[in-house]
Amino acid sequence: MTPYEQILSHITTALTALSIPEHEASRLMTPDAIHIKELTVETARGTERFDAFRVQFNNARGPYKGGIRFHPDANEDEVKALAAAMAVKCAVVNIPLGGAKGGVMFDPKNYSQEDIVKIARAYARAMADHIGVDRDIPAPDVYTTPEIMAVMLDEYELVKGKSEPGMITGKPILVGGSRGRGEATAQGGAYVLEEFVRSIERIPHEMRVGVQGYGNAGRTIAHLLARDGYRITALSDSRGTIFHNDGLDLAVIDEIKREYGSVAAHPDRIPGATVHGSTDVLTLDVDVLIPAALDNQIRPDNVRDIKADIILELANNPTTPEADDHLYQKGATVIPDVLANAGGVTVSYFEWVQNRTGLYWTEDDVKGKLKEVMTTAYRDVIALSEEQKISQRQAAYRLALHRLHEAMRLRGRYSVESDHFRN
Repeated sequence: MTPYEQILSHITTALTALSIPEHEASRLMTPDAIHIKELTVETARGTERFDAFRVQFNNARGPYKGGIRFHPDANEDEVKALAAAMAVKCAVVNIPLGGAKGGVMFDPKNYSQEDIVKIARAYARAMADHIGVDRDIPAPDVYTTPEIMAVMLDEYELVKGKSEPGMITGKPILVGGSRGRGEATAQGGAYVLEEFVRSIERIPHEMRVGVQGYGNAGRTIAHLLARDGYRITALSDSRGTIFHNDGLDLAVIDEIKREYGSVAAHPDRIPGATVHGSTDVLTLDVDVLIPAALDNQIRPDNVRDIKADIILELANNPTTPEADDHLYQKGATVIPDVLANAGGVTVSYFEWVQNRTGLYWTEDDVKGKLKEVMTTAYRDVIALSEEQKISQRQAAYRLALHRLHEAMRLRGRYSVESDHFRN
């Protein structure tokens, strides 16, 4: 099952439960636009061409919103799946934005920073007529950074001949970025977990946490939860997993990662720690498992070995539908990605608001507003989950699709001819 088919399976399940008519369901499951471009860039290797994508998925609740990734697997199907998930995610947390995603198919690890900047400028130039502060607001994603967003903003403004800082988010603070944006995905997930743990009357310092993926989101949430008293017992990256049942010293882990490139490189510096394969973190004995790396990590072939009874999805689409069903049947709680990792897009929304008003908030303001959005969304999801006796994922999708459907109905979009297009 492709990533897009997986997202559509969740959407289809929700639409069926909501009894939405077939022709209306079809509109809700179809992107509004798929923009495909070929970028021609003079790199250090010579003239090269790169496939580039921007998928826009339902703007009934507001302008399209979603990141841009630079990755060799950034194909049309993956970008469509992520755009659809973003439309759902914005509706789950009830911010007035639609869904989008962009990508350029190449491996930035094989290019100089100068070449990456050229590719970024080419992307912004090629997509300039399809994005903008009131139309579609991009943001960073895999292998793109605040600095790349600043470059894209500059190129867009050169093409359009005007200042428009709100056309892109995730920028450095010096060019209109928001305080708190870099930690927002992890911080939002931590707020949701805090709300859930309080509701089941568990005590953080008695709970062991495993984090798959020690990148920006994974590292940040590990530190946030350690500060809140959780025991971080397992951490992984692409080269291995390190485990200590009494808890890992994150300061030492950070030194090892910085010096040797992997959390598992020198277990001798953490007496009593053991090293395992990079995906073994999923099946170690922890209470809370946080996938914060790639998609499709929890699958039918490994789900029966997962011991955690709480799974907080910071990664996009880390659990296949079949594995999700198994976890629900055995009584595990999965806090789904469309809720758990929505902190990033929420603070991107805050940045857009600040850019449009010209009024900028303190970090405490941002965190306070983020906590309110995330806890309110979680309470909405859990209330529907308990009322209808369904998983939190099903509840999140039903809540989101109901909001999207109502926005489409109120705008009268079901009564007009579809304007979906490809170019």
